[in-house]
Amino acid sequence: MNILKVNGVELAYDQFGHETDEAILLIAGLGTQMIRWTVPFCEGLAARGFRVIRFDNRDVGCSTHFSHYRTMDFAALATALMSGQRPDIPYTLDDMANDAIGLLDALSIDRAHIVGRSMGGMIAQIAASEYPDRVLSLTSIMSSSGNPALPQASPEVMAMMTTPAPNPFEDEAGFLAHSLTFAKRIAGTGYPFEEDAYRALVLEEVQRAYDPGSVGRQIAAIAVSGDRRPRLATIKAPTLVIHGADDPLFVPACGEDTASAIPGAEFMLVDGMGHDIPHQLYPVISDAIERTARSQS
Repeated sequence: MNILKVNGVELAYDQFGHETDEAILLIAGLGTQMIRWTVPFCEGLAARGFRVIRFDNRDVGCSTHFSHYRTMDFAALATALMSGQRPDIPYTLDDMANDAIGLLDALSIDRAHIVGRSMGGMIAQIAASEYPDRVLSLTSIMSSSGNPALPQASPEVMAMMTTPAPNPFEDEAGFLAHSLTFAKRIAGTGYPFEEDAYRALVLEEVQRAYDPGSVGRQIAAIAVSGDRRPRLATIKAPTLVIHGADDPLFVPACGEDTASAIPGAEFMLVDGMGHDIPHQLYPVISDAIERTARSQS
């Protein structure tokens, strides 16, 4: 793992493959760390002839945290948004997109293929719309367009996502039970949920950094990003939108709407996939990313 000062924050990253190959930048989702892009997934992309870079977004993992910021008041956030006021939040998705491009700058990479999952897909969308000369291709996975008319996740799923987990250093068993229950709920039906692997992953995240407030701060960044469809309409890069048919967090209509808003985008609905990427789908997802990346050359 390496650290670079980028856009006023420190970003932790690592990379796979050869530095002379075209770069793929992987952007993680809400409150999750770069290790959600697992080593086998990254190595599989690198074996296809890419320089693969994964990093911790600001406020997670080993990158700069905003823990000094007061606890998010979601009622006040909603009130400000409804009244058209600018809420008091520490950063936006635009700042996070600027981080991604800034990391490319720091690594002396002129242009890259951008791949984002969930919130990372939103960040990737913004990067592709705001920095068209830097983005070779865009792959948005299990994400959304911000269209307020789209179906929302059920209150049950939202409650599971936003209910605080027990402190893992005080109640590891309770923390794991909470994390596993949610992960199973948003997983797809087509592939077995691998509990041991997921347990090891979330414990590794805890050991890298534990900051329960970061999820709220990143939810606020998503909330203020609004409807991205006008920005999506400006994207020129070859674009692939991948979505799980079983996704209960961002239902498939969210992926369909994203693809329809981006000129020429391909929509790929994956049967049996939920709001995760099981290892059985690594070749399928990697093939699709590679196909999209090669289409611009």
